[in-house]
Amino acid sequence: MRVKITVAYDGTDFVGWQVQDNGRSVQSEIEKAVFKITGEKVRVTGSGRTDAGVHAAGQVAHFDTSSSVPACRFYKALNTVLPPDVKVTASEEISARFNACTHAKRKTYTYSIYLSETENPLYERYSVRIDPDIDVERMKKAAEIFRGEHDFAAFRASGGAAKTTVRTIYSLDIIEESGKIKFVVCGNGFLYNMVRIICGALVAAGKEKLTTEEIEKAFKTGKRPALIKTLPAKGLCLESAEYI
Repeated sequence: MRVKITVAYDGTDFVGWQVQDNGRSVQSEIEKAVFKITGEKVRVTGSGRTDAGVHAAGQVAHFDTSSSVPACRFYKALNTVLPPDVKVTASEEISARFNACTHAKRKTYTYSIYLSETENPLYERYSVRIDPDIDVERMKKAAEIFRGEHDFAAFRASGGAAKTTVRTIYSLDIIEESGKIKFVVCGNGFLYNMVRIICGALVAAGKEKLTTEEIEKAFKTGKRPALIKTLPAKGLCLESAEYI
């Protein structure tokens, strides 16, 4: 049977989702857990590859097994052998035609920052500190430019293997709460480091270092202004992957 799972993990100590030779990966930890439960060596396919340090609340994955463990109980079994920084929050049997990667229709990421002149140890693991002198209304105005279908060539890091740089952003919301700001981005797919670069552009706009005209020019030329930085991985979290 094919089992669909939803996974949450703290990405701090992982080299990313994908199996790599240079350290722990989320994929390898789950595959080892499946082996401990079933004795089967399986390939666990995720909805996408999160980078080193990136977190997830709702990563979706699938694997095939001939185990007698009911699919709806697999998450409990896996959690008995998984390490504390990765857990399966749900599991179910799914059609053998389902593919967690290629069938994903949209994904939602959040990026978290907090406004402070000094680092706060209670926030540092999952968010990035920004000096308080930032104009949120300017960020919201800049966010409007990113919504819709665009060529995001200027908003990706080198090293990606995407065949096309055209993507659709369905929504990009900025939520303020008690000295914290969360960017919520939903799209049909994302290029390498795309969300972190978009959020870097919004922060630069909020700091009055980047104009909306410069962002629009970046879309037209495919070249990223030097002022747009790739924000650190620790602020990024994959919230969900949708298939309908």
